[in-house]
Amino acid sequence: MRGIIGVIFMIQGVLGIIGTFTDGTWGLLAHWFDLPWYAYAGLFAAGAALALWGERDKKRHEQAGA
Repeated sequence: MRGIIGVIFMIQGVLGIIGTFTDGTWGLLAHWFDLPWYAYAGLFAAGAALALWGERDKKRHEQAGA
């Protein structure tokens, strides 16, 4: 579940960064909040950390069960 949430955060972060440097607003968060580009970069980093944590945990459970 952490991996899926992490990927969603990463997508929103990338869309926010692209939308900040182009004309239009992209992503769902841009409709609710006016965030600077570095907040979207932090959102992407947090999403990447969640996705990596989820994958590491999944591999650890597979090794323990095997």
